[in-house]
Amino acid sequence: MLDHLITHDDALRMVPTDRDELAAAVGRLRDELRALPEDADPARTRILTRWIGIGQMSLGHHDEALTSLRRSLDIAATTGNTRAVVATGLNLADAHRYVGDAQSADALYRSALNTARDQHPELVDYALQHTGKHLMERGDLTGAQAHLQEALRLRIAKEDTELVKSTQAALDRVELLTNQADASAVAPSDPGGWSRQWTTWLRSRTTTLTPSRWAQDFPALRDAVAAITAHRRVHPRHLRHLRHQSDQSFPAELLAEMAEEAEKAVATDGYLHNGKRNAAVGDAANHFAEQVDLAAVVARSTGMEVEQPHTAVYIGYTEGQFLDFHLDEPGFGEASLILCLRHERPTGALRVSATVFINADGYLACALAPGDCVVFDGALTPHGRTPLGPRESVTLVSFGFRACDRAAHTLTGLPTAPR
Repeated sequence: MLDHLITHDDALRMVPTDRDELAAAVGRLRDELRALPEDADPARTRILTRWIGIGQMSLGHHDEALTSLRRSLDIAATTGNTRAVVATGLNLADAHRYVGDAQSADALYRSALNTARDQHPELVDYALQHTGKHLMERGDLTGAQAHLQEALRLRIAKEDTELVKSTQAALDRVELLTNQADASAVAPSDPGGWSRQWTTWLRSRTTTLTPSRWAQDFPALRDAVAAITAHRRVHPRHLRHLRHQSDQSFPAELLAEMAEEAEKAVATDGYLHNGKRNAAVGDAANHFAEQVDLAAVVARSTGMEVEQPHTAVYIGYTEGQFLDFHLDEPGFGEASLILCLRHERPTGALRVSATVFINADGYLACALAPGDCVVFDGALTPHGRTPLGPRESVTLVSFGFRACDRAAHTLTGLPTAPR
């Protein structure tokens, strides 16, 4: 009814696309509501009061929004329309959230989500989406991500592109807030998003999409990249057929278990991020990290002593996907280890995707085979992945490590991104 006049701001709150037009549209709905006869269908009154409330909320008229939405919710409850109870309850929860009444909002979100799960499964994704944004604003980023990832799975199953896009935008904001929190805790010198500024600049100058451009792109990047990489704590190392202290390759059964877990996680719980799918690691990855001394692998290959991995994520790529050049947020650690779990492609494929880095002296491409890994400093080495070819797929796990030397945690004297 008013959808075309409402959009979302950077904080994902509803705002007018045109304030005057929305105010006029709300006025017309109020005129219609006042003109309804006393014996009018309650459903029409419920619909009008709901949309008046949504419009007023978007305009910032919170008291009027609360009044209208409470009236609409009461009508829905009185008439036994539980579907409307869920939908309007979420709107009323939003109105309480917008005015700063987190306690009332929380109760309404939980009630709507429980009712949707019990009686209206088609509305569960909506309830999860609204509840996730509420948790995000309260600072419960872990809870927000869990709700939004569940919503994303449901919306992908619905095959509704706009709904998927909306949930992905919310997940992207959760990730942004998480990275900002990590950067604030780990690298006080990066409060303004230093990594993101450099990523924006890099992507304006080059891309992993067209490797043929690299030679012509690089001269313009050389000095800037050299200024960044001069501070890095780990140089990229491609480790093939890795052997650990017992002089044996990574245990094949552990790699197989992790690969199976990763592919299931990416397929069922994965969320879109930078053109690929990420997913939380599980028992198999944790067991692998317990059985294999990954800190020793990093130390031997880089010379930097690190603690055992403090974080990890599964990554999945399929045909056509790629990851453009970027810098990681400092919170992931002073060293990263990307381990290839599976790499499927047709026999004789002319193009094979690779993990790529920009160094001060040019580009480094690492075509990882299963069991291979690459160790690098993701916060200070521009990196990405070239596009996957037809019928190609790659499954990876990325571990993050903190240096034992606490001085290495703080990044100071870093060059600002060119303009």
